Amino acid sequence: MDLLLWRHAEAEDGENDFERALTERGQSDAKRVAKWIRQHQPKHLRVIVSPTVRTQQTVADLGLNFETERRIAPEASVPDLIAASGWPVARSSVLVVGHQPGLGRLASLLLSGQETEMTIKKGALWWLSSRVRAGEKQVVLRAVISPDFL
Repeated sequence: MDLLLWRHAEAEDGENDFERALTERGQSDAKRVAKWIRQHQPKHLRVIVSPTVRTQQTVADLGLNFETERRIAPEASVPDLIAASGWPVARSSVLVVGHQPGLGRLASLLLSGQETEMTIKKGALWWLSSRVRAGEKQVVLRAVISPDFL
């Protein structure tokens, strides 16, 4: 299974966390990363997105159908993210568009076996894959894409 973790791009400050919109820079960063995803996406990609305005705007230029998933809202825990994505047994590849600290904690758990504080930069995409080699389950970090390098 391929699991793509895309943190929302830069958003404005605001009182209502769910209503914060992307800044101009955030919109530009999201467009660049969306273009990269379209060029490299795995087949049968399921896209799940937090219900916040900033995540919905981040995924908009991707041009793919997506599901809004309450379980991956800003307060999402690692078990919430795993359940929503179906890791590691989902039939399709899954793109999760969400938030810190949940995405970083999930990445740290998958890569190190321990849930620790790991930061995924705003607008960045981390692509992980699960596989079995010689009977051993492994997680492979396939790519880390930061908008400022595109």
